[in-house]
Amino acid sequence: MIIGVMTAELHMQGVTSLKGKRGIVKSVIGRLKSRFNVSVSEVDHQDQKKLAVIGVALVSNETRFIDQQFDAIINFMQRDGRFYLGQIERETFS
Repeated sequence: MIIGVMTAELHMQGVTSLKGKRGIVKSVIGRLKSRFNVSVSEVDHQDQKKLAVIGVALVSNETRFIDQQFDAIINFMQRDGRFYLGQIERETFS
């Protein structure tokens, strides 16, 4: 069993309230869960309006599959025009 963990910073321009930020973050989390069948949660900076950190976890029996999924998730998030991606960290554990 191999576990993949990724964190990604989402920087949101033009968001003026925590309610607006929550709407974007909840939408992204829901879309990632349904499209990629991964576990996703906001893991840091919950009280900042323009920054969110989401964590993604994935279990597989192949490292290559985890890398492909994470690449697809990053590409998917980069195409979302509501935010831009900052620092991304990826790790795998076997």
